[in-house]
Amino acid sequence: MSKDSRYLVIGAGHGGKAMAAHLALMGYAVTLYNRTPDNVYAIKRRGGIELTSYEHGPQGFGRLALVTSDLGEALAETDIVMIVVPSAAHAEIARNAAPSLRDGQIIVLHPGRTGGTLEFAKVLKDKGCTASVTLAEAETLIYAARSDGPAQARLFSIKETVPLAALPATRTADVLDAIGDAYPQFIDGQSVLHTGLNNMGAIFHPALTLLNAGRIESTGGDFQFYIDGATPSVAKVLEELDRERVTVAAALGIRARTAEEWLKMAYNAVGGNLHEAIHNQPGYRGIKAPAALSHRYIFEDVPMSLVPIAAFGQRYGVSVAAIDSIIRLACIVHQTDYWRRGRTLAKLGVDQLSVNEIRRWVDVGEMAGGEG
Repeated sequence: MSKDSRYLVIGAGHGGKAMAAHLALMGYAVTLYNRTPDNVYAIKRRGGIELTSYEHGPQGFGRLALVTSDLGEALAETDIVMIVVPSAAHAEIARNAAPSLRDGQIIVLHPGRTGGTLEFAKVLKDKGCTASVTLAEAETLIYAARSDGPAQARLFSIKETVPLAALPATRTADVLDAIGDAYPQFIDGQSVLHTGLNNMGAIFHPALTLLNAGRIESTGGDFQFYIDGATPSVAKVLEELDRERVTVAAALGIRARTAEEWLKMAYNAVGGNLHEAIHNQPGYRGIKAPAALSHRYIFEDVPMSLVPIAAFGQRYGVSVAAIDSIIRLACIVHQTDYWRRGRTLAKLGVDQLSVNEIRRWVDVGEMAGGEG
C-alpha cells in the first residue's frame, strides 16, 4: 500500500508511542488509541509525539491525525490496525473491536506471543463478527523503545528482520505488501504456528525470573539479568525448557529454531552450550533484572506463552514437565491459577482439532466442519 494507507496504533506504551510517531514521521495518517484517556491526554493536547532516536534513526515530531479513547471512532477510518499492547489484552481488544470492524481491514499483533491470532480469531467468531478482516502477528516487537515522557518516546533500535505470518498463511503476502513500504523489515514467517512457537521470551523470561526470585527480592533486581542470572545450572533449565518447546513444535510439524540458533541468528552469539552463548552476547551486558516479581516476564509470558506451548504438548503427547514446573512455580509465587487464566487450547479454538486439522486452519484457513 502507499502513503494513502491509514494506520491505527492501539496502545500508548513504549512500543505503541514509538510506532505511532515513526509512522507519522514517515508520512502516514496515524490514529493512536488508548483505552485510558489520561494516558494520551498530553499527546492529544500536543497533537502528536516527539520521537528521539539512536544516531541515524528517525526523529522529530510525529503529528497524529487522531488521538482517542473511543475504539469505534478509531476504527472508522482505518486500513491497517497495529496492536502494540501486552498480549493479555488481545482478547479484550478483539471483543471491543468486533462490532466496529470493516471488510478489508488488516490487524497485526506486535507480537502475538503464542497463539495470539488464534485467540483473536476465536473471540471475533464468538462475538458474531462478520467483517472480512485479515489477522496477522509478528514474532517479536520490531522496536526497542521506551516512553520518555507523556508525549515523548525514545527509539534505541529497529530490528533488521522480523518474521510475520497471517491467519491463514495464504494471506501473509497480502499483509507484507500492505505494510512493506513502511516496514520492509518484515519477512514471511511461514505460519502463526511458526511465529508462536519461535517465542524466545517464553524460554528466557519466566524461568530466569523465577529461578532468581530470592536475588530479585533481596536486591531489588540490582544485578545483570542474563549475565549474572543465567548461571550454569539455570542455563541447564533453560536448555530443557527449550528442548520441550522445540519438541512440541515438531509434534505440530514445525521446525522451530533452538535458543542457541536464535542467539546466533539475532546476535551472532555462539558457544558450546546455551550458558556460553548467552554470556557471549554483549548486548545482554548491563541489562538489569526486574525490580520485583510482579513483572510481565511472569504475568504475561507465563499465561500467554508457556501455557499454550504446554497445552499443545499435553494435547499431542509431548512431555512438558519442565515447562509445567515453571508454570506451577509462577502460580505459587503469584497465588494465581495461570492455567485457567492463560491461553488454553479451548480459548484458541483448536482444542478439538487434530494436528492435520490445525495445520489446515493456519495454512489455508479451512476449519474442521467448515470454512474458517
